[in-house]
Amino acid sequence: MTHPLGSRDFRLLFTARALSLTGDAAIPAALALAVLRISESGSALGIVLASALLPRLVALPLGGVLADRRGARPIAIGTDALAFAAQLCTALLLLGGHPALWQLAAMQAVGGAASGLALPTLSPMVVGTVPVEALPRANALLGTVAGATRLLGPAVAGTFVLTVGPGWTFMLDAASFGASAILISCARVRRRQVTTHSLRADLKQGWTEVRSRDWYWTSLIAHAMWNGAQSAMLTLAPLIAVERLGGETVWIITTEAGAVGLVIGSLMAGRFRPRRPVAVANVGLAAYAIPLVALAFYAPAPVFIPCYCLALAGLGFLNPTWETTVQAVIPTESLARVSSYDWLLSLAAAPLGYSLAPWAASIWGPRAPLLVAAVIVATACLGTLAAPGVRRLTLEAPTSTPTKEHQPV
Repeated sequence: MTHPLGSRDFRLLFTARALSLTGDAAIPAALALAVLRISESGSALGIVLASALLPRLVALPLGGVLADRRGARPIAIGTDALAFAAQLCTALLLLGGHPALWQLAAMQAVGGAASGLALPTLSPMVVGTVPVEALPRANALLGTVAGATRLLGPAVAGTFVLTVGPGWTFMLDAASFGASAILISCARVRRRQVTTHSLRADLKQGWTEVRSRDWYWTSLIAHAMWNGAQSAMLTLAPLIAVERLGGETVWIITTEAGAVGLVIGSLMAGRFRPRRPVAVANVGLAAYAIPLVALAFYAPAPVFIPCYCLALAGLGFLNPTWETTVQAVIPTESLARVSSYDWLLSLAAAPLGYSLAPWAASIWGPRAPLLVAAVIVATACLGTLAAPGVRRLTLEAPTSTPTKEHQPV
């Protein structure tokens, strides 16, 4: 099988992705510190984070349409340039003194919109830069670098924020987006010419591709429930870890163990090709119920941490396996739009977990929302097996090559 890194164009895309992820790894800590220096208020940080999330959700469907219409590569370059400008302005504001909260919120809104437009472009660019038979390994490599970034992220964030400060940290993130735009502009990406219609018609056509496949829309519901359950975990687990499992160090080790699991799962996806990929991957994703139950009953750290590692390994395996399956089945000319709906449902579910879990915990205690989240994620993920498409969808070893309709751009 051809190795994806043997493709010059994929190497450029892979490097661009690694740079932008590394730059982004330090931003949550830098942004939190910058906002708290201005306001000393947790609600202020929530406002800034919401300012980035809402434009991202709104921009996702539009990003899918634009990537299918104009090609993923030019949209990716443009969004990298927009993110570069937003992070550069944020850096200059922080380095110039004491910016107003609304200024930071506005810049993060621009960055969030750029992220929403960019997210649907990745899958079409992978398809357009590697041979069909190399797609599983290419997706596994991208999953591995995402996991490695999460593993090294806290160290990167701490080093940047404590040594150069929030302003220069945003400057470094801006530089990573600039470098990503340059690298992608040097890559050649095959694309299929698409007949365009109105924006509404194009959005409807992308949704039709989703709705017509029961394996896809049932899995999207499961993935959304997983994201909601993860939000509940991330909201409640740190406090439980500190108060009942041994202190702050336990939670730090837990997050690092999760990142290790993510990398392991991604590496497994590059080696293990199940005949029924969606069914196997969704069963693995259901393992997230295990650490939720363990945390609900205050399992000791030596039990909870491996459970969390196992659960994130399931996520690490699902992501590349899912991408490869979608790339093999969904028509290339609709791939970005379909991906945008995937991201939209996944991201939209997260705020529900962040808001509902603390509310429920304040009334019934943390055990109740954690057990409810465990039941929901297990039921949703395992419930996809009831869909005929999930059970029947199989993937043979890919041998086809791009047709003449695919032109490099």
